[in-house]
Amino acid sequence: MKMLTVSALVCAMMVLTRAAALPEAAPENGQPAKSHLVKSSTACSGRWSEFSGRCFHYVPKAMTWAKAEKNCESMGGNLASVHNLLEYHEIQRLIMSASYDYTVTWIGGSDAQEERFWFWSDGTPFTFSYWCKGEPNNLRGQHCLQINHGDNKCWDDVQCHTRLPSVCIKKTN
Repeated sequence: MKMLTVSALVCAMMVLTRAAALPEAAPENGQPAKSHLVKSSTACSGRWSEFSGRCFHYVPKAMTWAKAEKNCESMGGNLASVHNLLEYHEIQRLIMSASYDYTVTWIGGSDAQEERFWFWSDGTPFTFSYWCKGEPNNLRGQHCLQINHGDNKCWDDVQCHTRLPSVCIKKTN
């Protein structure tokens, strides 16, 4: 009886071990399933998440735009630049997963040096935008870019001394 029990346990372990080692089933079209989640990566250590060759990190502490940029620099990065809609949605997912809401948040856009000439603090070209209707409007000296504004969760220029959480980016290692 003991031998039968041991044999059954060994067989069960072998089946479970083999099942854990099998790759996930592919969808019916035979192609691997694509994930749209921001994933941790060995290229992005700690609380940083990799997407599109860069590491992203949500900072929930509310700071002015300049202090948020300095904070990102202290971690080896800059406030986030956004280069397409898919990247914007990934940043929104990162914020949502940390704050459970589409919290208004700093990213690295600014026109403080010259009105209507927007640039990214990481030095990349400002070729994509997702401004809310009527924005940027520079109302009372608004020169810094917040995201997740209003019902459409779009971009808005706001006064740089406003205290908001932020998203940092850095290149993968």
